[in-house]
Amino acid sequence: MRVVRALGPVAFAAGLLLSGGAFAASAEKGKAAFVQHGCWQCHGMQGQGGVAGPKLAPDPIAIEAFTAFVRATNRAMPPYSEAILSNDDLADIHAYLETVPKPADYKNIPLLNQ
Repeated sequence: MRVVRALGPVAFAAGLLLSGGAFAASAEKGKAAFVQHGCWQCHGMQGQGGVAGPKLAPDPIAIEAFTAFVRATNRAMPPYSEAILSNDDLADIHAYLETVPKPADYKNIPLLNQ
């Protein structure tokens, strides 16, 4: 017999965050949040990286590491508290970064193979 326990709201929210926000994350909302919160200014419009910020996509780091870094960074990027950037927004941004396609292999670009 399988025993199922009801989760409180805090445990449920933590479970969603730790599962990568798979139940609620929206790449479309994530792209809007990425622009709204100015992430693009340092990381580029598709998270490809720039002069001021490293590459975030494609293949972003795990949601747990992503969230921990954004919350407590001590580098050039200022930390973003939950009051400024909610966990839902972070999960959406991560979902957006996961949808960024990988660039074409240079071997398949004719001009580069001449």
